[in-house]
Amino acid sequence: MTAGEKAKAKTEQAKGKIKETLGSAIGNDRMAAEGQAEKSKGDAREAKEKTKDAFKH
Repeated sequence: MTAGEKAKAKTEQAKGKIKETLGSAIGNDRMAAEGQAEKSKGDAREAKEKTKDAFKH
């Protein structure tokens, strides 16, 4: 996994988790859903990069 893509994935996951937690804490369902979506996007990016790495070796 390239360092740049790995960093993007981790950043998306962290930002999504924060947004999801904050949205849940203040009762903002939309913010919580957006956070979950952003976290999932980061998870998907990480999975894609791991799959690419698995086929490189």
